[in-house]
Amino acid sequence: MLTSKQRAELKALANALEPAFQVGKGGVNDAQAAQIDDYLRVHELVKIKVLENSLLTAREAAEDIAGRISAEVVQCIGSKAVLFKRNEKEPKIKLKH
Repeated sequence: MLTSKQRAELKALANALEPAFQVGKGGVNDAQAAQIDDYLRVHELVKIKVLENSLLTAREAAEDIAGRISAEVVQCIGSKAVLFKRNEKEPKIKLKH
């Protein structure tokens, strides 16, 4: 579980990120969740864009993906969501406690 200070730190890092994945009208499927999990294993932080034709909101899509891959939702603003998952073996992002 992230503290509010850690969440703020991750939000600042995510500011510069471009969305790496898109969720369309088909919603989230297992293959897409697996791709995002692989991406998070390397980068630890990902921004996702939910397209306008999607039946899900950014919050719903982010929570669905996070539940499937054991990640944490950092923030959802408009059509974008940010997810975080720590790489236990080789952490890239050093969070203050």
